[in-house]
Amino acid sequence: MFSFTRRQLAMIVSLAVIIVVALYFTAHVPIEAADHGDAPIASLDRSADLNDVYALLDPNDNTRVFLAMTSQGFIVPAEAVNFGIFDPSITYRFELEMTGDATPDKFIDIRFSAKTQSPTQAQIATVILPDGRTFTAPTTVPNLDPTAPPRVVTTDPASGVQFFAGLADDAFLFDIAGVNRFIASARAANGNLDNINANLLKRGRDSFAGYNTLAIAFSFPIGALQPTVNNEIGIDAITSRVVNIPRSSRFVRGIPTPTMSIVDRAGNPAVNVVLIPFPRKNEHNLATPEEYAAGRFDNSIASNLRELGTSEQNVSTMLRLTTARGDFIRLNLNAPNTGPGDGTSAGAAFPNGRRMSDDVVDTLLTVITNGFVTTDNANTLDVPLTNTFPYFGLPHQPRDAGVADDQTRN
Repeated sequence: MFSFTRRQLAMIVSLAVIIVVALYFTAHVPIEAADHGDAPIASLDRSADLNDVYALLDPNDNTRVFLAMTSQGFIVPAEAVNFGIFDPSITYRFELEMTGDATPDKFIDIRFSAKTQSPTQAQIATVILPDGRTFTAPTTVPNLDPTAPPRVVTTDPASGVQFFAGLADDAFLFDIAGVNRFIASARAANGNLDNINANLLKRGRDSFAGYNTLAIAFSFPIGALQPTVNNEIGIDAITSRVVNIPRSSRFVRGIPTPTMSIVDRAGNPAVNVVLIPFPRKNEHNLATPEEYAAGRFDNSIASNLRELGTSEQNVSTMLRLTTARGDFIRLNLNAPNTGPGDGTSAGAAFPNGRRMSDDVVDTLLTVITNGFVTTDNANTLDVPLTNTFPYFGLPHQPRDAGVADDQTRN
């Protein structure tokens, strides 16, 4: 029987992770994570604050692609009617990269009508598809009943695109306090594994448990999104709003006058949350995919990784995976995805696109710590995913009298 020291075990796990991630990178599939409140501008503009982006083959029909974004996190069930509203002054956009470079080729824009009549009034979404065609669809109206309202799913007859917009359980798994305490410990130890307090990650508290988020989801026929290189699609999301005085120099592509200013962007947002210095966080969200690919933030990312003790090999791996080719989530359309929920096929798991059930934080921790830490112990969704589109867990609802509630885990 072989015996290894902790450092030797960490090196073995690190090597295994590097091999697996490198194999995925060879197939052009980078990694991504979450974005809740990752920069001052986004944190102060909650309606435009993006959380996560998801991309996967529809597990019920692999001839379709599921795309989703979430925004405005930490909505408590009792405020569902007040906060479960899409801002009519915001444009929600998916940017799609189809040719293997760092430049978006197609766009999906979503705008919502104002809610003016009553809490039971559905907002109307206007969807502009990549080919310029449009359709409209109602949102699912939130309520304060003990049971979540039935979801409203619209299928556009002309394109075959399915659409959902409404409240959902936040599927992101992450112990915010535990990871931040651990990172502080790593920096204080100058990256020395023997002096890092891994017990800080034993809380097992999912900071997003018990909270809802606003979700926008699509199921597209693959033919409507067919890429031209490697049968792979790159996806990110941005939010923008009309401003009288532009707050930045970056505006929405295709708008001839500077009236729509970017607020937030989600591609590989864990980079901004963990690795970008605070003074550059707004800059990071406002940068273009081409600027990511040109290495605009590579020095900052590499410097912070080294402070955490990340090996040079893993620093290089993280830079390739998080900024190369424009900071897009990459979905390989050749990898089948089937099973309950949003799929259980191992070959379709993160870092191939991203499913709601993929625990991306554990993968990131493994790479960043050279295999010394492999989990933040926030590993179980508090609401199960559904087995049909839009797959998100149903939103939390206010409890009836006498119903115990320990789902909020801060």
